[in-house]
Amino acid sequence: MPATATQSPRMNPLIKLALDFGPLLIFFVGNATAGIYWGTGAFMAAMLISIIIGFVVERKLEPMPLITGALVLVFGGLTIWLSNDLFIKIKPTILYTMFAAILLGGLRFGRFFIKIVLGQMLRLNDAAWRTLTWRWSAFFLVMAVLNEIVWRNVSTNTWVAFKAFGVLSLTLLFAVSQAPFISRHQIEDEPPGAG
Repeated sequence: MPATATQSPRMNPLIKLALDFGPLLIFFVGNATAGIYWGTGAFMAAMLISIIIGFVVERKLEPMPLITGALVLVFGGLTIWLSNDLFIKIKPTILYTMFAAILLGGLRFGRFFIKIVLGQMLRLNDAAWRTLTWRWSAFFLVMAVLNEIVWRNVSTNTWVAFKAFGVLSLTLLFAVSQAPFISRHQIEDEPPGAG
């Protein structure tokens, strides 16, 4: 059996994007057409389907979708069960704070957990991984605070729109803003015959 047969297959980037952000769009549409509780139920179902499709295609479970999915199911379930949209609104705050804590906790023990997520695409030295860890941790903490500010000060429909489109835009903008740093610290592959 060839060595490549034991490796997890790579997912098409467009499919990955659809699996990552499709549930949010379904949440937005569900909320807009049927209200927050139906939107939350649709969000929960879409997250579960997204995780299952990701597993079927890649033959592995990624940590970030799993954590996100678990929180969506728990807080979405509480939202529907108790008829209280507070739970789905605080879910992003808890998720972002958890991501920051995981990254900073790993840093404390010399582990770069961000490398688990980005290591297949990037080859960086430890100093660069450390800097990226600090930057993403700060971003997640800012997003946690921003979510608290938004849901406490706007209507549910506006918060859902922010969650579906604002968070995506801010995350993509932040990721793109890191490209020059990553480009400067990318470790190039050794040419054939080197060494």
